[in-house]
Amino acid sequence: MERKDIVLNNGVTMPPIGYGVFRMTNLEECESAVVQAVKTGYRLIDTAAAYENETAVGKAIKRVIAEGIVKREDLFVTTKLWITDTNYEKAKEGFQRSLDRLGLDYVDLYLIYQPYNDYYGAWRALEELYEEGKVKSIGVDNFTQDRMADFLFFNKVKPAVNMIECNAYFQREDECNYLKEQNILMQAWSPLAAGKEDLFTNEILCEIAQKHQKSVAQIILRWLVQRGIVPVVKSANPIRMRENLDIFDFALSEDEMEQITSLDTGHTYATARNTGKAVTEFLEKANQYHV
Repeated sequence: MERKDIVLNNGVTMPPIGYGVFRMTNLEECESAVVQAVKTGYRLIDTAAAYENETAVGKAIKRVIAEGIVKREDLFVTTKLWITDTNYEKAKEGFQRSLDRLGLDYVDLYLIYQPYNDYYGAWRALEELYEEGKVKSIGVDNFTQDRMADFLFFNKVKPAVNMIECNAYFQREDECNYLKEQNILMQAWSPLAAGKEDLFTNEILCEIAQKHQKSVAQIILRWLVQRGIVPVVKSANPIRMRENLDIFDFALSEDEMEQITSLDTGHTYATARNTGKAVTEFLEKANQYHV
């Protein structure tokens, strides 16, 4: 079963699974992990200004290109605009800082990280960056259906991607269906729910995993892919890296997909993100941004 790239609504292709570096705060370890991920076969690398590791990701990309493992055009690099830069004036500055840290001439996908501050103004800046070719695709992160519906009505360029939490316990079916109707790709962060609520020992998932001779993690990732969702996974363990990528040699049956659907709880399993002082300062001054 061939691993096929996904075509976004602007014709750009994206790998069907990504490698993320959220909370990789040790820069040397982050660089090594990204190098290993690329060597393992990942071609989508997901970072953000807020992760404070874009420099490490950039060094890793430079290494794998220098070693002849990949060419720049083989990689799909995503980064994200932080909320304190989410307005027209600061968005381009924030983008350029990210680009400089990454050491790249362009990024493949640039996302507005949260629907806070002046994200309409920021989107105008992203549209201009897109038109200039500095970004191959633009999108959003953590936009709910109501925010997205309003956003689509008032903007010229439709987001190519919306990245939201999605896993076996928080399945986001309504969001998924709406995004498909709008021809916007859904990416999933926290696709394995950080293993919470005994996810990896769940009886239904274990039975399906045993049948296919796969791990529970592989079953969940395959379930996401079959729903047309691109998961972004994180592990510094080379064995886990390979395992998470090895999901394209089998398929789940309709019955198995329905069994997994029965696990939906309808609520988040994410721990609040450590967004630090910047969020506190932003929220204290939120009224001046009219949010």
